[in-house]
Amino acid sequence: MSGNRLRDLLARDRILQCPGVHDPLTAAVAAAVGFDALYVTGYGTSFSKTGYPDAGFLTMTEMIENARNVAEHADVPVIADADNGYGNATNTIRTVREYARTGVAGVHIEDQTFPKRCGHTSGRQLVPKEEAAGKIAAAADARDERDESFVIVARTDARGVSGGTLDEALDRLEAYLEAGADVGFVEGPTDEAEVKRVGREVDAPLLYNCVGESGVSPYVDPEDLQRYGYDVVIYPLASTLATIAGTYEALAAVEREGVGALADLDERFAALPIGDVHEFSGFDRVVEWEREYMPPAEREKYEGSIGRDGASDP
Repeated sequence: MSGNRLRDLLARDRILQCPGVHDPLTAAVAAAVGFDALYVTGYGTSFSKTGYPDAGFLTMTEMIENARNVAEHADVPVIADADNGYGNATNTIRTVREYARTGVAGVHIEDQTFPKRCGHTSGRQLVPKEEAAGKIAAAADARDERDESFVIVARTDARGVSGGTLDEALDRLEAYLEAGADVGFVEGPTDEAEVKRVGREVDAPLLYNCVGESGVSPYVDPEDLQRYGYDVVIYPLASTLATIAGTYEALAAVEREGVGALADLDERFAALPIGDVHEFSGFDRVVEWEREYMPPAEREKYEGSIGRDGASDP
């Protein structure tokens, strides 16, 4: 089970690094680079799927569909953003059950009201601590009923709300861990001293959300996070920022230079250790499936047809 694989990774002596991915394509890239686990980003999912920011526009079914598609093609454990559980404690039960069916290894659930928003933007609001703890308890029970290896990450946004303090965040996180969460997640510590304090005072596996210039929390090296007591670090906007920046630069060059820029892009892609785009997307595998499972007459469509065929000869 993927949850067991994730738990094994969290128990290692070195911190687990998870790049944010927003669709199966960026997940495939991250896997090709060699990461041991992936994180399905809510912000990136919302922006890439609907064009809207992470401000409560996506439904549970949309988020689950994306998580399922990523998990289907991932050979490593996947942690998914489950926002605030998409309702109250009873809604959270269904949320965990549905995510557990997708093949992801775990989810994080936050204590914001609905509509929620990105944890590094202003205007967030929280449900009462007792209500949030009840939702985590419901999530933990749903985990135990369906898949005990499934990992529940409890996130609190108490530090970043109006008048919020780190003391309140730590108090809430303790309640969520007592309710059955496997991993704790304080969103938005504002400096490295706060990052250290969380690691020092929380006696449980910890996740750090590294957003740098896109948020309020500092860049912290993984080695330092490990020394502070953290077990996993996510880079939620990694694929989203790379996609925006890379696409902008490539298309701006095409607009300036025309077909010459496309040729340069082809050369840059060819230099990557992942094969050509058809191989990377799995098209060769589709051809192999057709040749293995479809009637011999179907193979005639390849005779004399024009186009790349990277599959081995039958």
